[in-house]
Amino acid sequence: MNNSLSLLQVYSQVEGNIVSDMDGEKVMLSIQNGKYYNLGEIGGEIWDQIKQPKGMEEIVEYLQTQYDVSKEECTEQVTAFLEQLLAEGLIKIENA
Repeated sequence: MNNSLSLLQVYSQVEGNIVSDMDGEKVMLSIQNGKYYNLGEIGGEIWDQIKQPKGMEEIVEYLQTQYDVSKEECTEQVTAFLEQLLAEGLIKIENA
């Protein structure tokens, strides 16, 4: 898989999104594509984590301090979420 996310990559937000909290969940409007997204509670935490460029391992470690989840399951879920954000053009990847 060439497009597969890697632990060696660093992820960060793309500019131009309006994000707000609604009942503990983050919702976002992408100015670029005009779509609304409900990031949810955990997705919102991941989004907050990548305000500054951050690696997958750092994101997973942070979430493990917040939630009772195994490293494997957390890595799987974070990877899936970041892949969705990447597909929508909401984040960018930089090599560490």
